[in-house]
Amino acid sequence: MDLSEKSLNPNKRLKEDFVSNLTGSSMLEIATLLLIVPTLVLLRKWISFGSVRGLASTSTNIFSGQMNDRETSKCKDLWNSIVGLTKDFAIVILPVILVFTQVLAEWIYILAIILIIVLLICILSKRPSRPTLKSEIGQQNLSSSRMSILSYRVFMVVITCICILAVDFKIFPRRYAKTETYGTSLMDLGVGSFVVANSLVSKQARGIMFVNWKVALQSVSPLVLLGAGRLIFTAGVEYQVHVGEYGVHWNFFFTLAAVSLLTSIIHIHPKYCGIFGMVILIAYQMSLKYGLSNFLLSSQRASDIISQNKEGFFSIFGYWGMYLIGVHLGYSIFFVNGASINTGSNQLTRKSVFILCIFFWSLTLILDRYVERVSRRMCNLAYVTLVLAQNFQVLSVFMLSEYISVQRPLLVEEVFNQNLLGSFLLANVLTGLVNLSIDTLSASSFAAVSILIGYMLFLTAAVSFAWFHNLKFKFW
Repeated sequence: MDLSEKSLNPNKRLKEDFVSNLTGSSMLEIATLLLIVPTLVLLRKWISFGSVRGLASTSTNIFSGQMNDRETSKCKDLWNSIVGLTKDFAIVILPVILVFTQVLAEWIYILAIILIIVLLICILSKRPSRPTLKSEIGQQNLSSSRMSILSYRVFMVVITCICILAVDFKIFPRRYAKTETYGTSLMDLGVGSFVVANSLVSKQARGIMFVNWKVALQSVSPLVLLGAGRLIFTAGVEYQVHVGEYGVHWNFFFTLAAVSLLTSIIHIHPKYCGIFGMVILIAYQMSLKYGLSNFLLSSQRASDIISQNKEGFFSIFGYWGMYLIGVHLGYSIFFVNGASINTGSNQLTRKSVFILCIFFWSLTLILDRYVERVSRRMCNLAYVTLVLAQNFQVLSVFMLSEYISVQRPLLVEEVFNQNLLGSFLLANVLTGLVNLSIDTLSASSFAAVSILIGYMLFLTAAVSFAWFHNLKFKFW
């Protein structure tokens, strides 16, 4: 009997080839794709909360994913929850699935223009509420900032959950999958966006620093365990792994753990994290320029652990620099006096985010053309600025929610926010089960879209069940 018949994943080599040697898409196309998502969310909020409801009644904690008991008992009516989640899924998640696949991928520019025009009409037609007390103004600014960050973090995870399964089907445009060496693509932004999203609201950005090794190791041990678990699982079932992504043994969770550990044990005040991060990135880029890039992009690997996982090891410098810059920006823009959200001028915060978006996009174009092309594989300087530009672009669009008098999140945002890490882990498990159960490469377009919709429905239902019963996925 052929050995391939005994394998749990007989198409392993074909699936690895399917996601290899890709060159990506244009920066404009990726920016357009990620402009559509927050615009859809804002339009859904405008539809849901079209009438002026005053200040936000929700007390969602964007950092722990918790809600207070009074609001939890008030909001969790089963039927209303089902109806609200169904509408959210139909108006936001379903269109995103269609846009990220070949169903609507060729229409994204037209769709983006239409959605932006509709959003502008909604903003112009909406009469904003006018709080009269200074305390009310402060509370409104607080709510607007919280909701924008919450939406940004939640839909970054939702998009990732969609893409990690969609990429295994032919209906997912190859130009959206991860690039081999240089170039830009939708999925290239994944790990970088996780790093930025975590850094902006991290304990370091709030001025909370770890004080000993025990606390630092305890904080990263879940990520190490997840990384080891993924390594054991992929080896045990012969799951497809693109070695050029991180290396032979390295994976996404090890990168996050390394960045978190370095930031925890090397104490840098958030005020100086930006400068320190830039020094690391410039030094790393110079190393790439003078020979390191040839080593990282070479297909040759020695038997030592560093050479086997060279992409994962050396890209830590890029991700660490990115994280430190994110910490500084989070501390400077969103936080003041430690752990409180900036309740000063929300208009100033919004302008700062928009200016940073323009700045990082300009810097990316310059670096990509005159220094070195964007490379996720190496996490070079151009890649770092691209990730920052794209994340601040998404965040700046979400911050327009103030103009449509929206002061509370969508229900689908609340349910995912309560278990962000849990939803991502469940999505990884479901992705593995789908790949081991069916031949994704031979699935028809209709079957692929149906599977993706069913997968996201199941994922949404699972995290909604956990939210409804106040179940929170935690390691400690």
